[in-house]
Amino acid sequence: MGITIDGKALAEKRRLEVWAERKNLADLSLGVIIATTDKVTSSYVGIKKKAAASLDISVTEYRLPETCTEDEIIAAVHKARIHNGIILQLPIPKGLDVERVKNAIPHMLDVDVMSDASFAELKRCDFLATPPVPAAMRYVLKEYNVDLKGKYVVIVGKGRLVGKPAEVMFQCLGAKTKVLQKGDDVGANTKDADIIVLGTGVSHLIKPDMIKEGAIIMDAGASELGGKLVGDADPACAEKCSIFTSVPGGLGPIVVVEIFANLVALARQYEPSYASEV
Repeated sequence: MGITIDGKALAEKRRLEVWAERKNLADLSLGVIIATTDKVTSSYVGIKKKAAASLDISVTEYRLPETCTEDEIIAAVHKARIHNGIILQLPIPKGLDVERVKNAIPHMLDVDVMSDASFAELKRCDFLATPPVPAAMRYVLKEYNVDLKGKYVVIVGKGRLVGKPAEVMFQCLGAKTKVLQKGDDVGANTKDADIIVLGTGVSHLIKPDMIKEGAIIMDAGASELGGKLVGDADPACAEKCSIFTSVPGGLGPIVVVEIFANLVALARQYEPSYASEV
């Protein structure tokens, strides 16, 4: 049996690293755009606010009704440009164009790396700001001295938060990647993978017989099963893995810290020049 990571412990280590950078900067703040009353979303925002407070970063919420328009959300984004970073908290109301709204976030404030401009920088292998979920994976692998050059990484799902940015990041770091989408034979493709990245939200999709001995699982999937939060990988997979991230308690706590690592990095790079533009 390999290592099931302690996400909370690694998140605290990462937080201290971010603090070492943050303490050399002046006041920092984050603007969060929220257009839902969903309890789960409010819980996520609360977790981010707690992490922000631990780094002496203030958070301002821009709450909009669920009846709001795209233009009203974009107006809130423009108001939030006074901060060092902006988060568009998903989901936004159904029927609204997420692409248009996320592209209203200036890339120098885009701590979630959601806009096309920010993603273009990622594609150039510029890691000033890295999408938080893949960034958390990179941190775990670095902590356990995993050399990614030449590794075969199979990514299950091509969503905007996990699969799509993970593919780019792992390629930039020298890995060979394959992305599986709906309809692909998952088990046939994961059996040879050195690293399996999960982000489908399908409970226990990956079983032990679908992975090789010593594989690494980076599980960023989350769904509810029997009233509990679970990941895309069956917990029994941990027995065969060299490194396994459980859900909950795995990547999640680190992902939150990576948001603020991005904010600090962007503030250091852009704050003097951006102040004259706002």
